[in-house]
Amino acid sequence: MPTATFDQLKSAFRGELIQPTDTVYETARKVYNGMIDKRPRLIAKCADVADVIAAVNYGRENSLLTAIRGGGHNGAGLGTCDDGLVIDLSRMKGVRVDPANKTVRVDGGCVWGDVDHATHAFGMATPCGFISTTGVAGLTLGGGIGYLSRRYGLTIDNLLSADVVLADGRFVTASSSENDDLFWALRGGGGNFGVVTSFEFRLRPVSTVQFGPTFWSLDEAAMVLKAYRDFIQRAPEYIGGFFAFLIVPPGPPFPEHLHLKNLCGIVWCSTGTAEETEAATKPIRSLGHPLLDHVGPAPFPAAQTMFDGLFVPGLQWYWRADNFTELGDQAVALHVEHGSKLPSMLSTMHLYPVNGAPQRIGKSDTAYNFREALFAEVIVGVDPDPKNAPLITNWCKSYWDALHPFSAGGAYVNFMMDEGQERVQATYRDNYPRLAAVKKKYDPNNFFRVNQNVLPAD
Repeated sequence: MPTATFDQLKSAFRGELIQPTDTVYETARKVYNGMIDKRPRLIAKCADVADVIAAVNYGRENSLLTAIRGGGHNGAGLGTCDDGLVIDLSRMKGVRVDPANKTVRVDGGCVWGDVDHATHAFGMATPCGFISTTGVAGLTLGGGIGYLSRRYGLTIDNLLSADVVLADGRFVTASSSENDDLFWALRGGGGNFGVVTSFEFRLRPVSTVQFGPTFWSLDEAAMVLKAYRDFIQRAPEYIGGFFAFLIVPPGPPFPEHLHLKNLCGIVWCSTGTAEETEAATKPIRSLGHPLLDHVGPAPFPAAQTMFDGLFVPGLQWYWRADNFTELGDQAVALHVEHGSKLPSMLSTMHLYPVNGAPQRIGKSDTAYNFREALFAEVIVGVDPDPKNAPLITNWCKSYWDALHPFSAGGAYVNFMMDEGQERVQATYRDNYPRLAAVKKKYDPNNFFRVNQNVLPAD
């Protein structure tokens, strides 16, 4: 560590600077995915924007590989690095609701549980994901798919402005009226352009939702998936919820006779009334012979935390993803084949519907490009035991290889591993050259490159 410059950083830093010799280092370096085992040279836990500016300047001036960590949830482990600098925002947790203007200002270290807690008191929410421990920054910058997407759009469709520390240490605000090219790129372009220290979101009137699962046996999986495919294309936009292959967890609220069974299901989340939800979903929920049907009212923050206890930090994760504009019967058959062979209790496949409100935004209006998609698919191998990492990885890759030929070609960027430049370009398609031009303007030396990297234009 260059002593003089490190001493200068230390004197200008209000947060915590953690090095490999510090007792808290082993805890501080861990990220959500236990399969990621990287050892940064320095972890800078920032207390405020001034700390972020100091850390960015230090990393740039010392030519350190630099990763940005918000919630630390990134599956590919792109919130950390070996032998470099991690700028960790996890201490920056402020949330301020403006109920009169129906907006919320959120610091870059927040997770969605922080936001849900603050906004629910006012009977509002902003579209987010499916697990409350997911970081606000990563989910937003990749697009933001969640339970509320069909009715209220992606998270980026509700982003009003962002404060950003650039690679040269400057602090700027990006919005539709200020640095609008940067604002365009931030809405789906990931962490390529700077450190976002705060976000301003539009809030929606969401308080109580109709939430819960319907499960079927694998014998009925093809029938259910085909019915769900057709249903979700015409369903009212207040109906959200995803199709899944899953293994039932061995505990409440699930009945004992279903414990550890490989089933298929739909996890519903509706912002309609109980009566509207029942009328809209009953035909599919009564299809065939449901093994469990439990849909009822829940506070939205409770729905968001429903899977937190299963998907705890430190598990082994490997996932792959694709977008789909259609799901033919051959693809359905392949889903059933591979979804019936889940390699561990926590491994799963989810099909998230992204039609409705997201499709009313143009493909070139934000960096997120797949506005015509019907589903965002994610195949997830998860297990607590590192010995099973090859098992869950090989199952995931095999499943993805089978379905990829039927896909639209690119993926939701937040569901990608570190898959290389070709996959990044396939995800952004015609928007990639524009992203590369914005990258050249705001980060010409590619300082922010521990991400799904967009290369600066030549």
